[in-house]
Amino acid sequence: MNDANYREPHKELFSKQMERINKKKSKSRRNLLGQIVLLVLLIAAMVYLSRYIPKESKVITVNNKTEMKTVTDFSLTGKNGMEVSLSEYKGKVLLIVNTATGCGFTPQYDGLEDMYKRLKDKGFEILDIPCNQFGNQTPGTDDEITEFCQVKFGTDFPQFKKSDVNGPNELPLYTWLKSQKGFVGFDKENKLTPILEDMFSKADPDWRSKSDIKWNFTKFLINRNGEVVERFEPTCPLEKVEAAVTLLL
Repeated sequence: MNDANYREPHKELFSKQMERINKKKSKSRRNLLGQIVLLVLLIAAMVYLSRYIPKESKVITVNNKTEMKTVTDFSLTGKNGMEVSLSEYKGKVLLIVNTATGCGFTPQYDGLEDMYKRLKDKGFEILDIPCNQFGNQTPGTDDEITEFCQVKFGTDFPQFKKSDVNGPNELPLYTWLKSQKGFVGFDKENKLTPILEDMFSKADPDWRSKSDIKWNFTKFLINRNGEVVERFEPTCPLEKVEAAVTLLL
């Protein structure tokens, strides 16, 4: 048999096989490219939509019992010793403050009361929780604290039993609040900031990274859904606090 006559049909057959293989490879590449494009589009869509999907409050377990999601899941003790469910404040904008009667920030009571009078009819409440954990600056009884605040500052917003906001005896409410919004720093323009920072740095080199309450008059802002939206350190101007409150009303 002539070699040329033998090679030609085999060459043609080989060419057809290679053509089929190349077509399959091309189709596979197109399919792979299509899958990659689809994946990229899906990721882009997820990133875009994530901006508009409300984030749920963080969930924590208090006393190994109940999962708490919003402020209305908690209760506080009133000055009379009776438990007060915060579900009573459902649908309102809340400012929760740990206060003191003998602190450099105590004059903030004036601004808080003024804010309360102007905004309470719009669904705003201030929850006052006296605390003696910072410099022993709230030494009085609950009745003495109330009398001091009402006589000196004319306060009219709800005041609860003196309680701890840090440590083993801290209120479950504060365990949750701190889990929602940690410490992000003092206001640099406040003249008391250098004093506070120096004091904390000497006591604990890692104090900035911890979410615990640093001092009296730390404030947590709660929206109408019972979620923590902001934390204000005592050095933050009350004008800034009120502006954030007003946006939620």
